[in-house]
Order: sequence, then structure tokens, then C-alpha cells
Amino acid sequence: MKKDNVLAIILGGGKGTRLYPLTKDRSKPAVPLAGKFRLVDIPISNCINSGYKKIYLLTQFNSASLHNHIASTYNFDQFSNGFVEILSAEQTYSSESWYQGTADAVRKNLKHFRDQNADHYIILSGDQLYRMDFRKMLQRHIDSGADLTIAAKPISRAEATGLGIMATDKDGMITKFYEKPAPDMDISEYKVNAEYLESELNVKADSSNEYLASMGIYVFSAKVMEDALKGTETDFGKEIIPGLLSNYRLSSYLFNDFWEDIGTIRAFYETNIDLASTMPRFFNDTATTQIYTRSRFLPASKINFCNISSSLTAEGSIITNAYIVNSIVGTRTIIESGASLDGVYVMGSTKYETAEEKEENRRLGRPNIGIGKGTIMKRAIVDANARIGEGCRIGIDDIARPDCDTEAYSIHDGIIVINKYATIPNGTIL
Repeated sequence: MKKDNVLAIILGGGKGTRLYPLTKDRSKPAVPLAGKFRLVDIPISNCINSGYKKIYLLTQFNSASLHNHIASTYNFDQFSNGFVEILSAEQTYSSESWYQGTADAVRKNLKHFRDQNADHYIILSGDQLYRMDFRKMLQRHIDSGADLTIAAKPISRAEATGLGIMATDKDGMITKFYEKPAPDMDISEYKVNAEYLESELNVKADSSNEYLASMGIYVFSAKVMEDALKGTETDFGKEIIPGLLSNYRLSSYLFNDFWEDIGTIRAFYETNIDLASTMPRFFNDTATTQIYTRSRFLPASKINFCNISSSLTAEGSIITNAYIVNSIVGTRTIIESGASLDGVYVMGSTKYETAEEKEENRRLGRPNIGIGKGTIMKRAIVDANARIGEGCRIGIDDIARPDCDTEAYSIHDGIIVINKYATIPNGTIL
């Protein structure tokens, strides 16, 4: 199968309310990751590394930041016939509504996809962290004679509540599918086929891998997907997939490496902090594929008299006499003398302030962009272009903090999020 006959479709998600306030001014795929990437860089990089360079990205909320990132990052040469193109929800003569779900988003853009004459569609999520060679999944799809193949990860019963689960025969063909079973629901009939699990992954079935979860990654034969979307169903997991079981062949593709669905502030925070650990699950020594992002042409970070451990520092930062542990420092971050960060993700800045701008800040009594002198922070996220003043104390005790949203900051799952462009005055205690 020629790789040019494969079209990748990345679903940008809805409002991303569970990632608020990080999604207040940007779509979920545009949220910064690991100090220098965006979430959307992950599925796009997986596509490029698999040799698939015809990519559509479907989105409808806060698209400006995402548009800028895509336009400045993914420019293929004229000989590759590749592209990464954003398709935002639009009003047409046939439809005036926004995307109503994953399947509805794809349905409303079929007219664009047909122009590529694809034999197969790969449907991906824009907010997951993983590395996958989609060529292997496509080969599984072709070899099994399937109409739809679903990437499946072995999970425990506790994890099954938030995911679609499937039952298969010994050959991996899907016989049943259920979307997000309740915690108290009896789903024993969906337990993994032990023979299939052992033959594909060479592992024994136990309580940690007794169910197969849909990763929200699909390979469709083109005609089958178009037939499946002729109705009015709006969601792949809840409606489309169960409806296909009676008349089509559905196969699974087992994946047992690192995979994280970044849907909440807690998941986002913990996943990022893990990336800075001594043995990160995603950025590991065995990874052979690249993650692509925007080329910023910044100088290497400048570190002056600092103690930095188990942390990532992106390019263009200037850090002076600071203590930093278990943290991520994003691009162009300025951290002043005496600052201390423990378990903090600082997303950095989109520009350096000039001497004139810093003088204006002094005149107005506002902090410069970055982290001020003597400020101590723990278990927090600092969004882009935020101004943290001198002598602040943010999250340094272990008290339980109720969820809240204010103009300058939010608290979700006990994690303090300093909002994008926010100003935290000198001496603030949160």
C-alpha cells in the first residue's frame, strides 16, 4: 500500500473545559508541552515519522494560536505533496451548526477529504502523548482484512471506566465494544483474550492488563468510513463503532508502550513533570523518532550560579542564582536571583522585553515577564507571558486548596495555574 494513499485526520477536540484555564485563549492542541512543544506536535510527528504527510487538523475553538503554530512549523517542500491543514468548523449551505462530536466533525469535512483520493483514513486525537509507527497499524489492518482497526492498550478494570473497551477473539477481531462503563458495571464478558494478548505482546493476562481500551486511534478503509458517516450519529466511540460491529470486520491493534490521554489539569501537570524526571516514560533513551516543532533560532539557555536537578530548560532562558528541581522551564524564561521552583512548569515567554519596556514596567510598578527575585513556588503551572513579582510564596505549604477561577490564577486538583499574561504583584501569597 502506497503511503500517499493514506490521509491522516487529527481531531482537535471541543472547548477543552477540563484543561481550563490553559484553554482559555487557545485550543487544546495548541497547549504548550515540555517547555518547547505543543500537544499537536505529537500526533503530527507520529504521522511524519510514519511517512504520512497529508494531514488535516479539525478544530473549532480558539484557533488563532494553533493556526500560527501550524503555519510557522509545518511547511513541506513542493516535491513531497505533503501538508498540514487546519479545517475549522464553518457554516455552509448544508449545515450551519458547529461540530457536534468526533464523527460529526469528520462527516462535515468529507468533501475536503475526498479530494485526496485516499484508500485509508487514520483518525487521531490531538491531546495524547505517545509514539507509534502507524505503518505497522495499517499493515495489521490490511493483513486482517478489516474495515476498521482500533488501536488498543491493555489496562486494568479501574482504568476502564473512562475509556471505550472491547472484546476480541483469539485473532484480535473485535466482537464487542462498550464506551466508558460505569465503575460498578459488570464487564467481565469484555476481558481480554489471553491467547491473543500473549501471542501479540508476549505477556500473560493479569489484573493490570485484563481489558483492552480504545486509544481513540482508528484506521478506516475509505469507503467504509464514508458509508458509516451517512447517518446522523455524532460520536465514533458511543455510536459509530458499536453500529459497525454487525455488518463489518473490526480488528484491534495492540499497543503496550507509553500512552497518556491528557484531558485534565492534573494529567497535564503530572505528565509534564514526569518528562523532567530522571527516568521519564516518554522522553526515554530508547526513543529513535523525532518530535517536531517550531524552529525558534534562540540561543542556548544561560545558567548563572544555579542548582538545577531533574528539570528541563528550554532554549533562550536566562536563570540566575536559582534553585530548580522537578520542574520545566520554557523558552525565553527569565528567572531572577534567589527564586526557588519545585514541581513547577513555567511555559516561558513569546518575546524578550526590551530595556524600554522594563523601564515602563518599573514606572507602572508591575513585575517584568518571568519569575521575580526571591519568589518560591511549588506544584504550579505558570502560563505564557505571566509576570510573577518578587518575594512571592505560591503553593509552598500542603494545605488543601479548593478549586477556583480568578482573573490572575486558577486552582484545579490542588494545582495552582497562573494565567496567561497574568500579573502577580510583589509579595503575593497563594
